[in-house]
Amino acid sequence: MLKTLARMESMDLNLLWEDKEVKFDVPQLHKHLRQGEKILDYIYHMEDSKGNPGDTGRLLVTNLRIIWHSLVHKKFNLSIGYARIGNTSTKIVHTKGRIPSQALYILAISNETRFEFLFTDVSGETARRDQPIFASIFDVYQIYQRTYLYRDLKLRGAIIQTGQLIILPNEQVYSQVQGVWNLSSDQGNLGSFVVSNIRLVWFADANETFNISLPYLQIESLRIRDSKYGPALVIQTAETGGGYVLGFRIDPAERLNELYKELSSLHAIYSEQPDFGVHYDVQDAKQRLAAAAEEAAQIASQFRIEDFQELDERQEREINTKLNRYLAENCLGNCNNGSARSEHTTRPNPVYCKELGFAMERIRDGYKLQDLWNVMPTKMDTLDE
Repeated sequence: MLKTLARMESMDLNLLWEDKEVKFDVPQLHKHLRQGEKILDYIYHMEDSKGNPGDTGRLLVTNLRIIWHSLVHKKFNLSIGYARIGNTSTKIVHTKGRIPSQALYILAISNETRFEFLFTDVSGETARRDQPIFASIFDVYQIYQRTYLYRDLKLRGAIIQTGQLIILPNEQVYSQVQGVWNLSSDQGNLGSFVVSNIRLVWFADANETFNISLPYLQIESLRIRDSKYGPALVIQTAETGGGYVLGFRIDPAERLNELYKELSSLHAIYSEQPDFGVHYDVQDAKQRLAAAAEEAAQIASQFRIEDFQELDERQEREINTKLNRYLAENCLGNCNNGSARSEHTTRPNPVYCKELGFAMERIRDGYKLQDLWNVMPTKMDTLDE
């Protein structure tokens, strides 16, 4: 009984919660990071203006969450998982000294409860007001959103293309096993396994969209059990992965045992050093930001006011006045002769135009084809200074 309770407690501790929960005042929160969790950036002189006004602290940007902890009262801290963030933005606020400062606004939703956070720069440095001090938070959050396949179980995803697995960055495929029966239905579905250093993927041979991407992070247990189809590989997913029980049959039994040993080994290795897919280098990001700003400045310097010429807008009212006059005269002539026309009145015979290569209505006297063809003036004059 005690062993069972200890095992259940150990399983709860191993569940990935850091990116999926909002927590407050956890003892030594910023010192006890999860295995594989890395601090990517520090942002100092930050005040939790809504929850702990007056307390100066710092923000820790990790690959799973944002941590704020007070440097005045050690027990005050909070953890915001990236999966719980609904909206983020920056604004300019006025501190107690009426000094405008940057602030980071975060809206988080956890267990149907909305949390609003406002982290304000209280350093008092005017230079920081124009600097992107929160850039790393926005960058890491975007990377997190694009790398969910590293952390979450995915059913029927767009992960297979022409029978081949779409490889993730830093992913290495170790083996591919064909002839794997998925026992999720009574008749079973024949497909293939792809085993990598990050996940186990199964997809049906008849329909590639019927697939499952299962990171080792979401595997709770692996075992071989007897089923009505014979020996089968049974995979229990974690609670954060839906709590599924998946069964697969592979023939012969020796092949099944080899796969079981391989998966058990890879699962153990991954548990020691998991890869959450969020990789970010602060210095590299700063260099890219500086290079982009320099390039924008160079482009802006190439455009000078004296390089532009102002066109005479009065010419817009004179665009092909001959064409307009020709159409007006034709319309006026039709209106004047409308009452005198009879049912037997015919239009003038068309003539062949060598310039255009087809028959057209004869042009009235006093006009040329070039006068009617040009829509815009051939030359736009500029205004004299």
